[in-house]
Amino acid sequence: MTRTNSSHSSRVVLATVVVLLAATVPAAAVSVTGEDVPEEAQVGTQVSASVTLDELYQNPQSEQWQLSGSTELTDVSWTIVFYDQTGSQVDLIEPTGQSFSNVGIRASDGISEVEVRVTGTVPAVDTYSYDPAQEFQLLQLQRGQAGGASNTIDTWQTHHYTEQSASAREAIDRAGDELEQARASGANPSDAQANYDDAIAAYEDGSFDVATNLANRSASQAEQAQQSQQTQQLLIYAGVGLVVLALLVGGILYWRSQQGPEDPLS
Repeated sequence: MTRTNSSHSSRVVLATVVVLLAATVPAAAVSVTGEDVPEEAQVGTQVSASVTLDELYQNPQSEQWQLSGSTELTDVSWTIVFYDQTGSQVDLIEPTGQSFSNVGIRASDGISEVEVRVTGTVPAVDTYSYDPAQEFQLLQLQRGQAGGASNTIDTWQTHHYTEQSASAREAIDRAGDELEQARASGANPSDAQANYDDAIAAYEDGSFDVATNLANRSASQAEQAQQSQQTQQLLIYAGVGLVVLALLVGGILYWRSQQGPEDPLS
């Protein structure tokens, strides 16, 4: 009787361990085989993105899981298309809102590929950042099991901007290029660097006109520093050239002075 209870307890413990291990072992990674996601987008405009998922199952004979998705776009519309192994459409659903969840992906339904499309309006920028550039979450997809934890398949971020912020960023980029060129020439454009740093601070504060003016001033100062450095180098080269020429002429004159008078009878 004791042996029977011990055997029964062992089976219970073993079953519990198996369940726990099954719950903790991560699901096979879903493969993203195609994506069309914009790298940047203007605030207030409408954009679309699509992502294709493949290699959906660890065990194609029986596996099933749940797909969830979210976006920070507004006025959102979703289209989720299911395909079989031949590429033929099996089903299509159109969730609403900024997120969807618990969309069943079942091997028994013959689903071998899923395409997720999202369309919406680019949201306003809460906080501006020059480097790295401010972004918003255009799309995130997750894979989960019923009653279990979810794993993120992937997240797609997109740089969003306004006309004013884009103009200021362009001016700052130009100033940065001018600074690099000035330093490469050997100049030390400290004033230009100070205005460049202030331009970035103004950009991140949302003061785009101030940022643009400071960046343009920085670019001009850096360009002037580079030209001044180049002029100084030219003057140095010219001075060295004159010294070399003077030494050469002096050497020739000295050599001639050391030669005796020519003998007219020779």
